Amino acid sequence: MNETTNVLRLRQPDEIDDPLTDVLRTGARKLLAQAIEIEAETFLAEMRDLKLADGRARIVRHGHGSERSIQTAIGPVPVSRVKIRDRGANGEVDRVRFSSSILPKWARRTQSLDALLPVLYLRGVSTVFRKR
Repeated sequence: MNETTNVLRLRQPDEIDDPLTDVLRTGARKLLAQAIEIEAETFLAEMRDLKLADGRARIVRHGHGSERSIQTAIGPVPVSRVKIRDRGANGEVDRVRFSSSILPKWARRTQSLDALLPVLYLRGVSTVFRKR
């Protein structure tokens, strides 16, 4: 028996139905991961002179943080940040910290998207006032 239904499947926000967008997001994820790795390696190279009493490096890599999604103009891109550990810190005062300039801890959106949101908001507000 053939049943006809009027129910339409809605597209989910995280679902990609465009192969080109999928390629762009994959490429963006790889480029972002490479840039973050290079930034961490540069920081470690600058801190290579810091040693512990037994001669080991004081500043070392300590894995990756949990993956999170950064909202970009091409949609959400999942990334994880590099964690760097200071093995010789005696307290918070003399601890050396690594903070990525590309991907700060608090970032959830790219700066270009942050700059665009107020413009879109104002444009939406202005069209509401024009309609009245």
